[in-house]
Amino acid sequence: MNEKKCETILNKYNEEKGSIISILQDVQESFGYIPEDVVFWFAEKLNIPASNFFGVTTFYAQFYLKPRGKHIITACCGTACHVKGAEPIINRMRAELGIAEGEDTTTDGQFTLEKLACIGACSIAPVLIVNKKVYGGMSPNKASRMLKEYEKSSPR
Repeated sequence: MNEKKCETILNKYNEEKGSIISILQDVQESFGYIPEDVVFWFAEKLNIPASNFFGVTTFYAQFYLKPRGKHIITACCGTACHVKGAEPIINRMRAELGIAEGEDTTTDGQFTLEKLACIGACSIAPVLIVNKKVYGGMSPNKASRMLKEYEKSSPR
């Protein structure tokens, strides 16, 4: 834990009530995710039960309790993408990245693969988003080629 980062955030919100979401946003911005020990640190300093912080982090999808990869791959799993083969694409990417079942980030921290219910780009299904860039009309082979390009830019 970087206590200096935490102190800076604490000083910003120390006088405000009801600032759990803002604190968590700043923590995530500073650390890239919300470390458990940081939550307990803030809970102690602010005399707020840690469960209040964890309740917010687990309710809102914007918060992450585990480190995420340098490259974020979001796979659409909406109806159109599902029907057009999203699952085989996801399975191929998991295999090529070596992401274990139940995990979403590579052990080297380079890639995070997450599923989203629907991204609203049904006309170009199946869809992947990598680092906010949208890729439509994907197939397992296209996804594999796209992944290789990102791997070149992030040697493992």
